[in-house]
Amino acid sequence: MNTRKANGFVVRLVSVALICAGFTQFAFAGAISSQYLADAQAREANIARIEVLLASESVAQQFAALGVDVDVVQERIQGLSDLELVTLQGQLDEQVAGGNALGLIGAVFVVLMILELVGITDIFKSF
Repeated sequence: MNTRKANGFVVRLVSVALICAGFTQFAFAGAISSQYLADAQAREANIARIEVLLASESVAQQFAALGVDVDVVQERIQGLSDLELVTLQGQLDEQVAGGNALGLIGAVFVVLMILELVGITDIFKSF
């Protein structure tokens, strides 16, 4: 009788082992390249710079005036691709607090030239 119980136990054990053998999971491991790490760090740095800019009080007030939730903006920034993040960061870097000073100087110069040519002002006096 003991051999019959032992045989039944072995049959059940082998059956469970065969069934569970089909559910094994494989882990594919590999070396992480330094380029992958550099890209990941650059992405995190870009996101951090953008979030610092968005955390400013003036930007928060503008979002509130437009009816935009800051949490939604942060979620959307997290969802941007690497190329979109670089593009956004480049556009933000081009924006300066006072606007484009060179453009302003050029516009003032053009206005002064037009006023001088029309004869309204005498800024560029001949000596």
